Amino acid sequence: MTGHRIFRTAFAKLHPMYVQKAERKGRTREEVDEVIRWLTGYDQAGLDRQIAQDKDIETFFAEAPALHPHASLIKGVVCGVRVEEVDDPLMQKIRWLDKLVDELAKGKAMEKILR
Repeated sequence: MTGHRIFRTAFAKLHPMYVQKAERKGRTREEVDEVIRWLTGYDQAGLDRQIAQDKDIETFFAEAPALHPHASLIKGVVCGVRVEEVDDPLMQKIRWLDKLVDELAKGKAMEKILR
């Protein structure tokens, strides 16, 4: 697939950034992982394996067991872009994950984040 450079970025490089963002706001790695597992269908062992194997973000989402059926309910703006209007399916999944981590970092209750 041709596309954005982010598609080839290792998920193992992005994960610590998500965790740092959340931790700066008093949230935990466990909460970040819970959000990621909710969206992707990975269990914790599968998520850890993806990180350890240094899979790129495209492969990470391609191998995800099952996107959550309510993922399409994720709405809002990330980096000036409305996530529900992103045309590229992979970029939309990345933006959904970004939005969930943003909501977590902003202190939103987990039951509201996990629609």
